[in-house]
Amino acid sequence: MAQNTPVEVVRHASGWSILWGALLILCGMLAIISPLLAAVAVNAIISWLLIFAGVVHIVIAFHAHGAGSLLWKLLVGIAYLCFGAYLVMHPLLGVASLTLVLATLFLVEGVLNVVLYFRMRHVQGSSWTLIDGIITLLLGGMIYLQWPSSSAWAIGTLVGVSLIFSGITRLAISFAVRRATTETPTRLAA
Repeated sequence: MAQNTPVEVVRHASGWSILWGALLILCGMLAIISPLLAAVAVNAIISWLLIFAGVVHIVIAFHAHGAGSLLWKLLVGIAYLCFGAYLVMHPLLGVASLTLVLATLFLVEGVLNVVLYFRMRHVQGSSWTLIDGIITLLLGGMIYLQWPSSSAWAIGTLVGVSLIFSGITRLAISFAVRRATTETPTRLAA
């Protein structure tokens, strides 16, 4: 078996990273094209994670050392299972609920960013915190005021945008690594 140099290993890994970045961008574009489908997919993932957490809680409950602890963990596990199963059986209701939670999160984050700006306004560049806070407040308000109809686009669109930016970031870093590995042998030879 041939020995790979560290540079070859890094170049190989960056190739996979470039592929992963391109796939993230593609998935992000698909999510933006069909935001409701993307939102239902996000809801399904969260639903199954809740079911998995419920099973874990129930298994842990039977390893608990006290009757009160057993009962408490068992009830928590059953609650997780019930909520997860309900969201699996009612995906659009789950999407609407997640959208309302998202709007509330954006409103709270926006208010906190604006407050943070006023606490650090003397710091250079702090105006970006104010801009971020205002945009987040506007986005949260827009989603909240259009709820439940915003459920059809909000989560899927935001997930799509996030995937696209993650893909672009991964591509940029991967190409920078590739350039660095191309330049490294040249520098070592000089």
